[in-house]
Amino acid sequence: MEWWQALVLALIQGLTEFLPISSSAHLLLPSMLLGWPDQGLAFDVAVHFGTLSAVVVYFRQDLWALTRGAWTALGDRSMNESSWEIAYLGLATIPAVFVGFALNDVMDSLRTVPVLVTTTIVFALLLGYADRRVEPRAKTRVASWQVALIIGCAQAIAPIPGTSRSGITITAGLLLGLSRHAAARFSFLLSIPIIFGAALLKVSELLVTETAVDLPLMLLGVGVAALSAYACIAVFLRLIEAVGMMPFVIYRLILGAVLGALWWT
Repeated sequence: MEWWQALVLALIQGLTEFLPISSSAHLLLPSMLLGWPDQGLAFDVAVHFGTLSAVVVYFRQDLWALTRGAWTALGDRSMNESSWEIAYLGLATIPAVFVGFALNDVMDSLRTVPVLVTTTIVFALLLGYADRRVEPRAKTRVASWQVALIIGCAQAIAPIPGTSRSGITITAGLLLGLSRHAAARFSFLLSIPIIFGAALLKVSELLVTETAVDLPLMLLGVGVAALSAYACIAVFLRLIEAVGMMPFVIYRLILGAVLGALWWT
């Protein structure tokens, strides 16, 4: 892979990881349109750590507040808002961990263009439906274990190509009565343990291979993915209350149609 190809792929990963538009669908386009080679396991690890660092840095104040609140609750032997939110995030992570370990081979078998096209379009329509149901007095926080668990179950199907992890979790949050900002915030915080776990899993796979690692290329991937993902999160959270999810719904429908046409021809 050339350096400029790595730059483009890292940019795509960073821009699409947290938007509800499916990063897997976009990463397929260069190979379909231009015949680019697969990015490889090492580069996949690099861009995952890049996007992970972006979400951690962006939500550093929230994470610090949650940590302090949970530590206070531990000392008082009681539950406060921070400790409850950490508990909800932990509960919502469990279904995805189970699916990741138990059904990893099944999910890999679904990596076909027809599946990608179908999920890109179907989950776009579902996101549009959820967005139309948002009420002015929507909830600003996840406030029950049932809501957290349902969002976690939605995240568990995200490994199906074209689903979009952020897209399906935001959709679930909206359907459960959260505001757009609250659904996106919970989705992004929920991505931290998932991306970290996925990156560690890929590192363990990388360690047993004999593939050479191009360190400058990996550092380029980490940096570009981190910067683009950070900018994407910042802009997305500022715009969603004003523009809603419909621009992303329309974009996904167009993307699904383009992928379908390319596959058909």
